[in-house]
Amino acid sequence: MHWTTLVSAEALNAALDDPNLRVVDARFQLGDAAGGRRAWQQSHLPNAGYVHLDDELSDHGKPASEGRHPLPEAEAFCQTLERLGISADSQVVVYDAAEGAMAAARLWWLLKLCRHERVAVLDGGLARWLALGLPVQTDDCLPSPGHYQATFDSSLIASVEDVIDGLRQASACLLDARAPERFRGEIEPIDPVVGHIPGARNRPYLQNLASGVFRDAEELRREFTDLLAGRRPDETILSCGSGVTACHNLLAMEHAGLHGAHVYAGSWSGWISDGTRPVATGD
Repeated sequence: MHWTTLVSAEALNAALDDPNLRVVDARFQLGDAAGGRRAWQQSHLPNAGYVHLDDELSDHGKPASEGRHPLPEAEAFCQTLERLGISADSQVVVYDAAEGAMAAARLWWLLKLCRHERVAVLDGGLARWLALGLPVQTDDCLPSPGHYQATFDSSLIASVEDVIDGLRQASACLLDARAPERFRGEIEPIDPVVGHIPGARNRPYLQNLASGVFRDAEELRREFTDLLAGRRPDETILSCGSGVTACHNLLAMEHAGLHGAHVYAGSWSGWISDGTRPVATGD
């Protein structure tokens, strides 16, 4: 196993007995903080542990400037990995019930920040697994504790200053993963201000998918290359509402062979925490 972006349900099912494999359920339901854990308790992939977006993949003790889902500290995240039985040499596969967007891609990216290469998102998530009639279990998984020590590679994280400077100097391409109507400012079901960061372009994460799985890598490569308009992938900054679904666009770019984009972890919710920053609406 050497899966670094996506893995099919068929390939994962064939490797379930591998002692180096760690499967993680990252289901999360907006508006029902306990919903993902409750769903995991009812049924999950064999030997899958559970990780919670709010409690373990975020640190809500941080200021509003860090957005609605501030990044956890690396030390705390490593403790989460150890609880899940993950060590530096583990092959990790993470899934959710939202085609990777809530919050499998977030966990994938956090492991990439730890320079962990062998981590992949289950393509099609739980829905495709169940559609294929593959096995699930209802009892808890208690893996042997792992051992993990790492720091985050901060060069992969875009700060608000990176966003401001990149847009001012036209040296960066900022892609917003939210739905078009949220990007345009027509609706805003979560944050207190409508609109988007001036200069951003809209790339809804759902455009990465077809019938619930990621689209062909070459198709995605062409589309993202057009959006970059001559800029390199590592000159790209990805955002969304709170730095979670932005990771889905990062995963799509990596799947497409476009490496090195940065995620603005604070995203729209972090941007609007300072009322002096400009806001744009429309396309």
